[in-house]
Amino acid sequence: MTAAGTPIAVVTGASSGIGAATARGLAAAGYRVVLTARRKDRIEALAAEINEAGHQATAYPLDVTDRAAVDEFATAFRTIGVLVNNAGGALGADPVATGDPDDWRQMYETNVIGTLNVTQALLPALEASGDGTVVILSSTAGHATYEGGGGYVAAKNGARVLAETLRLEIVGRPVRVVEIAPGMVKTDEFATTRFRGDTEKAAKVYAGVAEPLTADDVADTITWAVTRPSHVNIDLLVVRPRAQASNTKVHRES
Repeated sequence: MTAAGTPIAVVTGASSGIGAATARGLAAAGYRVVLTARRKDRIEALAAEINEAGHQATAYPLDVTDRAAVDEFATAFRTIGVLVNNAGGALGADPVATGDPDDWRQMYETNVIGTLNVTQALLPALEASGDGTVVILSSTAGHATYEGGGGYVAAKNGARVLAETLRLEIVGRPVRVVEIAPGMVKTDEFATTRFRGDTEKAAKVYAGVAEPLTADDVADTITWAVTRPSHVNIDLLVVRPRAQASNTKVHRES
C-alpha cells in the first residue's frame, strides 16, 4: 500500500478540521497518509490535494464505530508508523438533569469505542513496524469538567483513560502512546455540530476571544509530537490559546 521506506500514517476523522490539517502536516513530514472518515467526497478531495502537492495520500471511507468495517480496513496493512485517533465530537450543551441519553451514547460510541476499535485493529501493524505511535485526541474536557459539558466530558475522560491504560499495558513494546488535549479550537464544524447547525450559538462560544486555536495549531502540535526521536514519548500535551486559562476561565475582549 506504500512505497518501500515510506511510513504510513492513518488519520481518522480526516474530512475536516483538525483531522484534515493533521493529514496535511503528516504528509508534509514525509508520511503516506491514509485518510478515513464517513464523508467519502471530502477525504477524496483532500487526498487529491495532498497528492497534487507532491505528497502521498489515500482516501478510505470508514465509520470508526462499525467494528466489522474497521477490521476489514485493518487487513490492508502489514505495518503502520502512526495512528491518529481524531474522530470524535460533541453533541449538545444541556445540563445532566435534562441531557439527551442518545447524545451521550453517540459521543461515547465515537470518542471512546471508535478509538478503541481502530486502536485494537491496527495495534499489530503498529507494533510490526518496530517504531509505531498511537495518538489519541482527547480534550481539556477530559481533564476538567464544566457546566453543560457532562456528556462530552465523560466521553473525553474515557479517551484519556484509554490512552493512559494502553501506555501502561504495552510498555516495552515498540509503540508510543501520545495524548493531545486541545482547549478552545475554532474550526468550521465543531461548535456548529454541537449546536445542531445553530450558527448563532456556535459563534457565542468564541465571542470576544481574539485568537482561539486553529486546526493548524493542533495539527502542528500533533506532527511535532509524532516526529520526536523514537525514544521520546510525549505522554500528554495540553494546548490552549493564550486567552484560555482553563475550561471556565477565558479572556474575552469587549
